[in-house]
Amino acid sequence: MVLYGNPALRTRSRPVEKLTPELVQFLQDLKVSMLTQDGLGLAANQLAVTVAAFAINPAGADVDQEPYCIINPQTVATEGTVEAEEGCLSLPGLFDFLPRPEFARITGLNEELQPITVEGTARLLTRALLHEIDHLNGVLFIDHLGPTRRGMFSTKLKELEAMEKEQCK
Repeated sequence: MVLYGNPALRTRSRPVEKLTPELVQFLQDLKVSMLTQDGLGLAANQLAVTVAAFAINPAGADVDQEPYCIINPQTVATEGTVEAEEGCLSLPGLFDFLPRPEFARITGLNEELQPITVEGTARLLTRALLHEIDHLNGVLFIDHLGPTRRGMFSTKLKELEAMEKEQCK
């Protein structure tokens, strides 16, 4: 798992064009990595792979459904707004409150590249879906904060960058 400062986190992911054995294995690895880290979601670029795919764990949002991946996701509808605390596996220890829609409809492809539509009706699941789509666009949750609030994290962000550089050696 890469940390803040890794260029993959700021890279817009490329769409998936075809299903390969490597992609099938990567999607499995993505789900396992997410579950190992007790994550609600995990985007491919958090593993330094810049393809448009993420894993989601609905059970982490009290939705009775197995973990799955969404490929080439697009947000097609949102409704409402709710402010809640948010964090990120690539920014461990950082949490803040930010507004997100309370409902979202996402289209994309499943792990067999078949079209799917997912609706985030549980607020936490909606937040996770939109958070992961942000990742695929090179956007982090702290980018939604104002400069003053983001500035409060400057010391911790520098520490994470240093840790990431050490991991990459």
